[in-house]
Amino acid sequence: PMLQLCKVTASLLISNARAARNEDLLAREGVTFCVNVTRQQPFPGLQQVRGIRVPVFDDPAEDLYRYFEQCSDAIEEAVKSARGSHLLPAICTAYLMKHRKLPLKDAFEVL
Repeated sequence: PMLQLCKVTASLLISNARAARNEDLLAREGVTFCVNVTRQQPFPGLQQVRGIRVPVFDDPAEDLYRYFEQCSDAIEEAVKSARGSHLLPAICTAYLMKHRKLPLKDAFEVL
């Protein structure tokens, strides 16, 4: 299984649950915020990593749309603060569309 963080942009990464719990990896990459797109996987144990949970199952029938606004805004705030599975790409796409003003096709291609 993958134990890496995949860069979407310089300050936006995605990973699976196993990598997201690897404290050495998160610290090395300077991760400060986590969008946990699961119902029960634990958050990283690092004190400097804040986060929000999107309580969904890994199922295409789940309604991710209702979380796009909240997650996009939380990611934007985390990215500002930092300067100061397959569901997460959908959340990242929403972020890129809302805050980077990318059309859907361009946001999808970034991933």
